[in-house]
Amino acid sequence: MLVGGYAAVRHGSSALTRDVDVCALLSPATLEKLRHAFRDAHPVHRLTRPKRSFLEEPPPGETLNNLDLDTDLGTLDLLGSITGVGDFARVARDAVEVELFGRRIRAIGLDDLIASKEAMGRDKDVLAAKELRAIREKLRS
Repeated sequence: MLVGGYAAVRHGSSALTRDVDVCALLSPATLEKLRHAFRDAHPVHRLTRPKRSFLEEPPPGETLNNLDLDTDLGTLDLLGSITGVGDFARVARDAVEVELFGRRIRAIGLDDLIASKEAMGRDKDVLAAKELRAIREKLRS
């Protein structure tokens, strides 16, 4: 599910973001699918020094909570849970379908996105939450 800045933009925010945040179950099967999907984009772990290849680490069979990658396509953060909301199942419960690049995908619901931005507490997230609350009020009226 799309979460974070791009989800905020999809809900109508004017925020600028440079990475894609996705909430996912990071099971061994999902990790293998991600390795296959991103193989040609040279994925590396963004937070390790030196940067290690995601194609080699973690070893097969492991489960992760979070995965922060740099790829030739850009930065991708995969999160097993969302601060202020909960785990994948909880986020999925109130997710909405949106269109993105001609495809229907799932994105975090507006109320959950506001809750997550408020829980993060960073200046940029507080501002985003304020804008998203205004968007929600406009939609309700």
